[in-house]
Amino acid sequence: MPVTVVIGSQWGDEGKGKIVDLISQDIDIVARYQGGANAGHTICWEDKTFVLHLVPSGIFHEGVKCVIGNGVVIDPVAVMEEINMIRDLGYSVEGRLHISHNAHLIMPYHKKVEEARERWRDAGAIGTTGRGIGPAYVDKFARTGIRVVDLLDRDVLRKKLLLSMEEKNAILQNVYGAEKLDINAIIEEYVEFDKLIDPFVTDTTDLLCSALRDGKNVLAEGAQGSLLDVDFGTYPFVTSSHPTVGGCCTGLGVPPTSINRVIGIVKAYSTRVGNGPFPTELLDDQGDELRTTGGEFGATTGRPRRCGWLDLVALRYTSMINGFTDLAITKLDVLSNLEEIKVCTGYKVNGSSTNRFPNDIRTLEQVEPEYETFPGWGTDITGVTSMDDLPTEARDYLTFMSDFLGVRASIVSSGPKREQTILC
Repeated sequence: MPVTVVIGSQWGDEGKGKIVDLISQDIDIVARYQGGANAGHTICWEDKTFVLHLVPSGIFHEGVKCVIGNGVVIDPVAVMEEINMIRDLGYSVEGRLHISHNAHLIMPYHKKVEEARERWRDAGAIGTTGRGIGPAYVDKFARTGIRVVDLLDRDVLRKKLLLSMEEKNAILQNVYGAEKLDINAIIEEYVEFDKLIDPFVTDTTDLLCSALRDGKNVLAEGAQGSLLDVDFGTYPFVTSSHPTVGGCCTGLGVPPTSINRVIGIVKAYSTRVGNGPFPTELLDDQGDELRTTGGEFGATTGRPRRCGWLDLVALRYTSMINGFTDLAITKLDVLSNLEEIKVCTGYKVNGSSTNRFPNDIRTLEQVEPEYETFPGWGTDITGVTSMDDLPTEARDYLTFMSDFLGVRASIVSSGPKREQTILC
């Protein structure tokens, strides 16, 4: 009963969508276990490019079932747009896509509260995408959230909404000076959504555990990255859920004993979206070059990503808390034209060297990266599909990374397309 978990090992945007799509051809079920529609997973093959936000990245392989687990917060508009896009492309979703009846819904007031709160914070803003994900998780743990199962009964939905919206309207009006929302309009909107989503609603925990008992292979897909985990990331500049391996169990209801492979997705350099500490960030022409060459703009928001050198101190930390068995290294091709490449192998804090990642932001903002420098390979490696065809310098870079972390690199991406991949 094997479960493979695919986890972003940095601050997200590592290219999880491509890797999940690649692996899915040999998988029975792909399941998304946390996050919301702010996570854009980009998939490319031949001349096609698609961005998925909620539907798991295995949907483009016929015969593969896809699950949106209870740990995900669902935006009704976003999920229906994706379902319709997939249908329009000629792929079936009926009987293949399953949405947990226990998943929480993002309501219009979640987006309004988040937008208002970020404006109110001004310079102290976290840098969220404004999609209501954080406030939806707040309501989930305050036990006032609206779940998919609540849509089945209009009276139950109205009672829960009245309770929640009275508070949200008071906050919007009296704290943030925003307009209040119309409860009746929201009820009608979500009752209509229930009619559309009903064919997909499933007890996904039972589905997954039954599949595991039958010997099926499950691939669990996380959103964002480990350094954005609400407990283990750079708090408070984090997401509101657990992209780390523990989130797989709580977000799907699968037992930890079923997990036998944990793949850490590692970009060959580092990027970060939004605010928060970033020790190896490059605030110069080199950072601009990485951003331009790597197309480092958010798949969901279009926001430019902050770029910097690979941080092996941070990666050792995320490998430790997730128990990576494999690395999938992406965007190696982006480094092709660099004369030299730097890698952070330690931090200096108050004059002393350390190899420990401090995830409290006051310390992390003060660290000075200690670098090792590697020669570039000076040739375009885009599309290379064999390790033997990589320049020696590129192989040395990969070997150093793998040896430092003590985890083997089993996949190396040499371009955005499905076929531009080295399997080791």
